[in-house]
Amino acid sequence: MANDASTVFDLVILGGGSGGYAAALRGAQLGLNVALIEKDKVGGTCLHRGCIPTKALLHAGEIADQARESEQFGVKASFEGIDVPAVHKYKDEVIAGLYKGLQGLIASRKVTYIEGEGRLSSPTSIDVNGQRIQGRHILLATGSVPKSLPGLEIDGNRIISSDHALVLDRVPKSAIILGGGVIGVEFASAWKSFGADVTIIEGLKHLVPVEDENSSKLLERAFRKRGIKFNLGTFFQKAEYTQDGVKVTLADGKEFEAEILLVAVGRAPVSQGLGYEEVGVAMDRGYVLVDEYMRTNIPTISAVGDLVPTLQLAHVGFAEGILVAERLAGLKTVPIDYNGVPRVTYCNPEVASVGLTEAKAKEIYGADKIVTLKYNLAGNGRSKILKTAGEIKLVQVKDGAVVGVHMVGDRIGEQVGEAQLIYNWEALPSEVAQLIHAHPTQNEALGEAHLALAGKPLHSHD
Repeated sequence: MANDASTVFDLVILGGGSGGYAAALRGAQLGLNVALIEKDKVGGTCLHRGCIPTKALLHAGEIADQARESEQFGVKASFEGIDVPAVHKYKDEVIAGLYKGLQGLIASRKVTYIEGEGRLSSPTSIDVNGQRIQGRHILLATGSVPKSLPGLEIDGNRIISSDHALVLDRVPKSAIILGGGVIGVEFASAWKSFGADVTIIEGLKHLVPVEDENSSKLLERAFRKRGIKFNLGTFFQKAEYTQDGVKVTLADGKEFEAEILLVAVGRAPVSQGLGYEEVGVAMDRGYVLVDEYMRTNIPTISAVGDLVPTLQLAHVGFAEGILVAERLAGLKTVPIDYNGVPRVTYCNPEVASVGLTEAKAKEIYGADKIVTLKYNLAGNGRSKILKTAGEIKLVQVKDGAVVGVHMVGDRIGEQVGEAQLIYNWEALPSEVAQLIHAHPTQNEALGEAHLALAGKPLHSHD
């Protein structure tokens, strides 16, 4: 530590993941004296066990698929298999480069970085490494870990979490994935590309169930075509070891067997044994409760990221951390509109969205006030070149703004930036239709969809 024990920081942050380090960097930039406490590595789940490594695996899978399918593009190539150590080397190099850059940023902003396991000891202090770190304000950002279901023990052997899956020393011959949300479908996609036989078990009616139903159905169709199996609408009952692997039994008695079981039923907040309850922080089911400005019930304590019951996305953590830093520095802040946050699932094909689903929009505005339009990527030149299928679906309030954009297709996640602007700036279809989109791009499909919604379709039927 650069500061002595008598230092009182403006802001002490417990947790160096997306939300914590974003608050540290922005706070220091605004002149706050900041201490950042992290027991593992700065960057948290996203950098080391989440967003970055999973996307590296998915990209390696995409390369494998391209090698297999190269002949349809007139390129003769042969696919000889997956070199798992080399895949991990590539993935780890990506992480290492970003980690080094982040460490440099923390140092350059003169944030006091403390490595150790911290514990909240009062409304204005955190104990770490036998020292009490005092702060005028405390930010809790201890993140989340993979969770399981009652009676289902993740042992790291045949029953694994996403943490284990990211360092698996082989491509499993077969895998059951419990959970058809973002984590489940991304691993299903990567493992299928690597050559595994994959089955997803999802208790709800659709894969990626929080997305618009049309997007879920398009993904299910694409997964069937890829040979990824899934069972929907029946909940898990039990898992047991067999001679060679794992057997999963569902509530209706149906059984599935595979080499491994990946439990991908979501992530639970890290909040137990950290002094939160003893200090009096209001909590619910392990989550720290906050208002729209990320303030807890204790005036000197805020919380951000996966620890609070908002969207569990790294970019949400960034935004929440920045909001707290700016509020403490005396700047005017605006609460986050979580509907306006872009969401991307990086399977093949990708699923991207921002705003309201059709069902949610009808619930808010009334069914008679909602207009929808679907634009098929078959009419998009760039998508045709990529040989991808999918759609862009727009949800509009009648005679008003577009309140939902839902997209499915290879690489379509790159288009969510403009979709975010459309939603957050409450754009009318006619306003987006006036913009000139580059040809041939997939971005052009977003423009064409708005042209059609504005009543002047170009490369689509009336």
